[in-house]
Amino acid sequence: MLVVRPIKPQDYAALYDCAVESGHGFTSLPVDENLLQRRIARAQEAFARAQVSEPGEEGYLFVMEDTATGEIAGCSGIEAAVGLTDAFYHYRQGTVVHHSSQLGIYNSLDTLTLCNDYTGVSELCTLFLREPYRKNQNGRVLSRFRMLFMAEFRNRFSNWVIAEMRGVSDADGQSPFWRWLQDNFFSMDFTEADYLTGIGEKTFVAELMPRYPVYTKLLPKEAQAVIGQVHEQTRPALRMLESEGFRSRGYVDIFDAGPTVEAEVENLKSVRQSKCLKVHIGTPADGAERYILCNTSVAEFRAGQALLEPRDEAAVITAETADALGLAEGDPVRVVKL
Repeated sequence: MLVVRPIKPQDYAALYDCAVESGHGFTSLPVDENLLQRRIARAQEAFARAQVSEPGEEGYLFVMEDTATGEIAGCSGIEAAVGLTDAFYHYRQGTVVHHSSQLGIYNSLDTLTLCNDYTGVSELCTLFLREPYRKNQNGRVLSRFRMLFMAEFRNRFSNWVIAEMRGVSDADGQSPFWRWLQDNFFSMDFTEADYLTGIGEKTFVAELMPRYPVYTKLLPKEAQAVIGQVHEQTRPALRMLESEGFRSRGYVDIFDAGPTVEAEVENLKSVRQSKCLKVHIGTPADGAERYILCNTSVAEFRAGQALLEPRDEAAVITAETADALGLAEGDPVRVVKL
């Protein structure tokens, strides 16, 4: 069974492999030993905090483990509140109108304005599933279980949650949008800028990024074409988030111009449709459907997909499922249909 659990120090090698395999443009998972070790330590601190009354600096990082082999299939994370210590930058898409009634001229022009509008909101991040496991709806589980975690532990997260979508880049990891910034402002390539941001070195953004609104019409056609567009490999993740209720409101990444989508946590489909039931260990009836389910422990959190039969206020699951998720007869379990 594939089980999602909090990351542990011994998962470092697998996390490093995920960072390598994720490729260019995956800012939240840079190939950097010190940063990855710090992320693991920070996650352990977050899971160890028994009482949290409001979102803060906590960063929750999970891995999906194949319990039969011990192999790590992927990783997934949630930031409780972004931008509280380091500035969290986006470009906000807007419109400026130039109008002369005397000359009969009216021009409506798109702009990009540097902003920190998402400061303090929660973020879904670091979602990566390794190639051999991209089947059997494992990707949906690795993404959607986070909604159950937020539903179960609401005090730990903001009322709003965002997800940054990877923007367009070529096979060499170069972004058409960044190429314009590189030529005019930064004098460094995309992979270097992306790496520096990933390891938390963001001072150069404030120092070098254009401070005034940028007229998108002045950008090269190649850069204009990718604003708000996602990388080909990111489209399935975007479709899944949109099915949950995430929408873009015109915010894009400052490096590759990929869209950021947002939603109110209470309105997420998986949050609204999830239920808290009591475990009953048995044999689900014929026709039982597959659910995503999780226990209600923070430090010993477990989640996965399994056949489940809702029966009154009980969730009928097998002994194997209960054992894998750390559940016993009568324990509370949060569930949502897969």
